[in-house]
Amino acid sequence: MAVQRSAPARRYHDGCAAAHALDLVGERWALLVVRELLLGPKRFSDLRADLPGISPNVLSQRLKDLEDIGVIGRKHLPPPAASWVYALSDWGRELEPVLQQLGRWGARSPVRPHAPITLATLVTAVKTMFYPPAAQDVECTVALRIGHERFVVRVQHGVLDVQRGVPHAPEATLTGDLQLLGGLLFGGLTLAEAETNGLVIEGNRAWAQRFQTLFQMPEVVAQS
Repeated sequence: MAVQRSAPARRYHDGCAAAHALDLVGERWALLVVRELLLGPKRFSDLRADLPGISPNVLSQRLKDLEDIGVIGRKHLPPPAASWVYALSDWGRELEPVLQQLGRWGARSPVRPHAPITLATLVTAVKTMFYPPAAQDVECTVALRIGHERFVVRVQHGVLDVQRGVPHAPEATLTGDLQLLGGLLFGGLTLAEAETNGLVIEGNRAWAQRFQTLFQMPEVVAQS
């Protein structure tokens, strides 16, 4: 028997499916919680750390709202972790391309905030700003090291795949903090400038340079 789920209190009372989607995930912070969970299950404390601007009460409410509508669920990890984590449902994961399209649209804004990014922001941007026409003749694996986090980025003839993990014999490994890697891939930093600021390149430098060219920010809207 289907479970009746409660809906958010505020509604648009509009028959448009887009309006209904905003009824479900349009509250402030809701989509950013989804973005953070795209990397995998997280504890409440993890989400608090990754979203420093959100209060504990608001985070609790957003998690409850998202769980009530079926976008996320909770599960208990076995020992030694023995903690509750939040994870996206299959339906919740369908929001990933929505967030990517919002990212492309937002990147065209002539006025953009200068603010720190999270790990989920960087990984989402890697998927969002990948430019397949620049990678049609590319077949390579690049490892990203960000603190204790490890990611494998595989590019095969215009198709990109990003996964957690450590690849075997990548063409290049890039080690740096979030802001530095974000500046390198999306902010116009050259490889040499990034190295001056602490980027470490292991492996084939030419592949690291080519990898940087596979991402393209959309054209900014001209101000009238």
